[in-house]
Parts: sequence; C-alpha cells; structure tokens
Amino acid sequence: MIIKSYSKINFSLKINSKSNSGFHEIQSLYSWIDLADIIKIKKIKKNKDKVVFNGPFSKLVNKRNNSVNKILKQLRQAKLITNYYSVIVTKNIPVFGGLGGGTSNAAFILKHLIKSKIKENLLNKIESLIGSDFKLFFKKNGFLNDLSTIIELKKRQIFYLVLVQPKVKCSTKEIYSKVKKFSKKKKFDKSLTKSKSRFLEYLVKSRNDLQSIVENKYPIIRKLLIDIKNEKGCYFSRMTGSGSVCYGLFKDQIVAKKALKKLSYKYPRFWFSFAKTV
Repeated sequence: MIIKSYSKINFSLKINSKSNSGFHEIQSLYSWIDLADIIKIKKIKKNKDKVVFNGPFSKLVNKRNNSVNKILKQLRQAKLITNYYSVIVTKNIPVFGGLGGGTSNAAFILKHLIKSKIKENLLNKIESLIGSDFKLFFKKNGFLNDLSTIIELKKRQIFYLVLVQPKVKCSTKEIYSKVKKFSKKKKFDKSLTKSKSRFLEYLVKSRNDLQSIVENKYPIIRKLLIDIKNEKGCYFSRMTGSGSVCYGLFKDQIVAKKALKKLSYKYPRFWFSFAKTV
C-alpha cells in the first residue's frame, strides 16, 4: 500500500499562554499542502517492524527514535494492531523545517491501519510522544483553537506557495523556550473563508509569534523573508511553525514559479519547492 503523507503550513501561529504542564497554548490557522512524503507499508511475517527511510532528507532522521517506530509501538501496546510491518518512507519534506513531516508520517500510518474511532486519551498520549501538531493531520485545513479543539474550514481555497529552507536547523523545544510574551486569545470568524479576498486580507494581517525569535537567532531568516516578499505577485511572506522553512503566498502558479526561479538563483545552497494547498 502506498500512502501520501502531506505536510502542513501555518498561516498564523499565536502563543496564548504556557500551562503548568509545560505545554504552550496556541492558536493557529493551517492547511495541508501537496508537498508529501511517500510511505510504502505492508504486513510481514516477522516479530519485528522493518522501517527504512530514503529520499533527500532521510539522513537527518533518527533511525531508531522516530515517529514511525513510535506510532507502531503505541498501536501495538494499545492492542489495536498485532501484525508487524515493513515501512519504507521517502522523505521529501524537510526535517527541522516546521512543516510537520515526522508527525504527518505517524498520523497517516495510524489512519491507514486503524479505521475505527480511537479513544481520546490514547490520542493525547500519542500526541505527547509524537508532537503537538499531531491533530492537525486529521483535518485538511482548519483553525487550531487550543491544544484539543480544531475548527474545520469547509470552504476550500487554493493558494500557491514558494517554500524555502535556508541552511538552518530550528529546535522546536529551544524556540518555544524563548517565548516571553503572549498573544491575547481571539475567536476565529469562519465566515472569513467564504470570500477569497476577505480571507487573503485576514492572512496578510496575521503573524507567527515565533518568527521574531527565530529571526533574532538567525538573521538570514529575516533577510530571506524580505526577499520573498519583494518578489512580484507575493501577497506576504512568513515562517511556518517554529522554522526554519519560510514561504511566500503568491497570486498564481505562474508568478510563484518565476519567483522560485529568481530566488533559487540568488540562494543556490538553499532548498526550494513550489507547493499549493490541498
């Protein structure tokens, strides 16, 4: 069986508070994008899983302590699976980028193996082991209102993106540890998504609270975001998640691909990709 394991983009990310347990309460408007890892999975007659990573970002994956091994172990402990599996993951999604690649792999494997509803306490346990963005991979686009609630956006808008990852690795734990100021929690107005122009206006005014922290640590991020924004047809540029992938949202596919070509010429050592929302 072949599975597409999609990545996600954060259009906005606000840090509201920090709980006693150490988790940060966040709100985020997000969408899956068509940049995906490819997972091949099948049952094997052995008493051990065989997990292999290949592709452009495979060397950065911890071969033992990774999301694929973790999700299979958790599902087996919960007696939701009894078989063992051969899993080959082609890593097309940058690691340490804020695109949720590892979390996505775990979520899409779970959805493939388990068709029945999973108890909330098990999902919470998996989330604590895999990543706080785990729930984002159960709805294609939505507004994460808090750590447990996602408002699904039924109206689908297609957006065109240029993704760039500089030679920077961002530790999610380290970036979040530097958060000192918090944003006021605000209710999301679902009616914004009905009109593309209104929705775009909202997106342009949005922000990522972690961006300034990463810009201060890695000045190249600030420079890169300015260069992306200055490209013709770019509505806005922003960092996704805790970085280091930056993106520009463009008017259409043609101008996006032209911008990608120009930027990749200016930054030949950086990773680039064109993407669109799913």
